[in-house]
Amino acid sequence: MRAIETNGVTLAVDDQGSGDAIVLLHGFPELAYSWRHQVPALVDAGYRAIAFDQRGYGSSSKPAAPTEYSLAHLVGDVVGLLDRLGIETATVVGHDWGSIVAWTTAVTHPDRISRVVSLNVPYRGACVGFPTIDVLKSQLPDRFGYVIMFQEEGVVEALFDADPKAWLRAVYSPMAADQNFLTKEEFSVFAEAFSSGGITGPVNWYRNIDANAAAFAWAIDAAITQPTLMIAADGDPVLPVSLTVGMDRWISDLTTVIIEGSGHWTQQEQPDTVNSALIDWLDHTS
Repeated sequence: MRAIETNGVTLAVDDQGSGDAIVLLHGFPELAYSWRHQVPALVDAGYRAIAFDQRGYGSSSKPAAPTEYSLAHLVGDVVGLLDRLGIETATVVGHDWGSIVAWTTAVTHPDRISRVVSLNVPYRGACVGFPTIDVLKSQLPDRFGYVIMFQEEGVVEALFDADPKAWLRAVYSPMAADQNFLTKEEFSVFAEAFSSGGITGPVNWYRNIDANAAAFAWAIDAAITQPTLMIAADGDPVLPVSLTVGMDRWISDLTTVIIEGSGHWTQQEQPDTVNSALIDWLDHTS
């Protein structure tokens, strides 16, 4: 990992290989390390794989103000990183929150993004990923109660600080098809990173949901013009495969792959299957 300054922050970046650039965007609560199975496979296949700890995570900067984690800032980090690395266009691959960043970057900077891949998070004509907090409270409190709880500063931080390892396990395990998808050593990487860096930065992403909805209201119903691969998991308890139906309304060049035997942490739970689907699609759309 090397440190690259851009867009007012320093990002910890893993940049390997040559060829077409593939930017890998992790979700919550994860790290660039979440792509540890994909980076070497992409490099072996002739691609340049770029994974980084997004702002608030791992070894990257952790600004204090919640407003510094708006979607505009997150997209700016991606574009700024491309600028610093001298890359004109790249494929973005996102998972979880990383998918929201990927979709939004594709819509707002179509000249910089050549292809889009999303793991688990479908595109439904809105870049921002979440409805407003009022909508979540009134219509989706059971599914997204955690998002509502995250809005009050200090609450989740106190729960996390009481036992960081237990908190992480309580997030990872119920969302996985196989609760033992991480080895002891792999879990330790996440546990050490979040114990050191805290959870405030990552949770601040959620504290911008209403602001993001307002800032990107102009992009409602925007088309994704790039070739797109949607990778869904048959066992994701929050984002079921059924949500991918109808995405072709907004995406004309869409390929959908269903990963069997996987929960939410798809690229870590079923890395070989994901790698095969991803690289095959990249090879055929290059």
